[in-house]
Parts: sequence; C-alpha cells; structure tokens
Amino acid sequence: MPGLTIGDTIPDLQVQTTHGNFKLHDFFSGSWTILFSHPGDFTPVCTTELGKMAKFSEEFSRRGVKLLGLSCDDLNSHEEWIKDIEAYTPGAKVNYPIISDPTREIIKQLNMVDPAEKDSNGTPLPSRALHIVGPDLTIMLSFLYPASTGRNMEEVVRVLESLQKASKYKVATPADWKPGDPVVISPSVSNEEANTMFPQGFQTVDLPSKKDYLRFTQVA
Repeated sequence: MPGLTIGDTIPDLQVQTTHGNFKLHDFFSGSWTILFSHPGDFTPVCTTELGKMAKFSEEFSRRGVKLLGLSCDDLNSHEEWIKDIEAYTPGAKVNYPIISDPTREIIKQLNMVDPAEKDSNGTPLPSRALHIVGPDLTIMLSFLYPASTGRNMEEVVRVLESLQKASKYKVATPADWKPGDPVVISPSVSNEEANTMFPQGFQTVDLPSKKDYLRFTQVA
C-alpha cells in the first residue's frame, strides 16, 4: 500500500497526546494544521526543533494554523522532555499537543517511518516528517528529512503562506518567493479573468516566445 502523501486525506486516528485524547479529524477539521514527527524524546536535534516550533507558535496561530507534534515515547516522557525544550529555548512555551506512539502504529499510518533508523530492538523509528494539512483534511505538502538534519522554520512559514495564497487565489509562488513578494497568476486564468480577479493589476513578462503566460501580481 503506498504511503500517505500530497492529496490524500489524513486518516481519522484516535491519538493520545499531552493535551488529552482525541481523533485527528476532530482536531484538524476546519483549520490548517502542521503535523510534525520526531525520532525521539531527549534527543538533540528534536529538542531544538520543538523549541523553534514553540517560538513560532504565535506566527502560526496568526495564520489560523494549529500545531501537532508526534514522538514515539510515552506521555510521561513527553512531559519531562518539554521542560528541557522550554529551558533550551527561553521564552518558548510548548502550548501544542504532542502525540505518544510507543507501539509505532501511528507513524506507519501517517507515513512517518524512517526507512533506515531503528532503535536497539530493531523497531522502526519516526522520520523527521512534516505534513501541512488543509481545512478539508487533505495533505497539502509533505517534508521528509533524515534524523541528522533539523528543519528550517522560516521555510515552514514560507511554504505555508504559499499554500494559503494558492488556496485563496488562482496563483502560484515562483522560485525563491518570500511572503510579500509578487505571485504568478495561474495559466488557467485568462487575461480578461485576471483583470477582474486582480483589480490591483498585473504585469506580463515579455518573453521570446511572445506567449503571455508569465504574469505577476500582488495579493494580500
């Protein structure tokens, strides 16, 4: 069975978390959610990452986004680990739930298993995976990093804003786009439609092909 990926619906799993037990659809429904997994509690890269997520939590909340972490250790371990996370990242509060998955069943269903890393018993470990899930419960984007590489939170914010703009307007974001930069209008939108949809105007790049497919505009 192929792993969960972009375009799939997040499965409605029952999970145990540091904020109580709930079903994923109840937590995800109606808002954007960032679901991110970690190889283990009390590990160096993961500690820095969860601290950064906590540091950025207001940025995500301002964009209407929930955070949900996952690590395979038990809830007591999570609670003790949170003390280290907050101590390492001063001013950061881990105010998002963290899923416990000691049986490793949840990471399998969420396609968050590291194909190479195993614990001392030979049991698969979680990858450093991240899914951005839309309000319709569909996976909009997935990152998969090896255990040795920590994620860049600025990039998570950047791709989140790109996805939100694409879902609100018929636009896409070009290479090296940053929030506030111009976006490109979808080729499916005619110039006539673009005039109506983007009253602020747009600029068409003059290309050797003389095709007017590269059109830039600003959106809020």
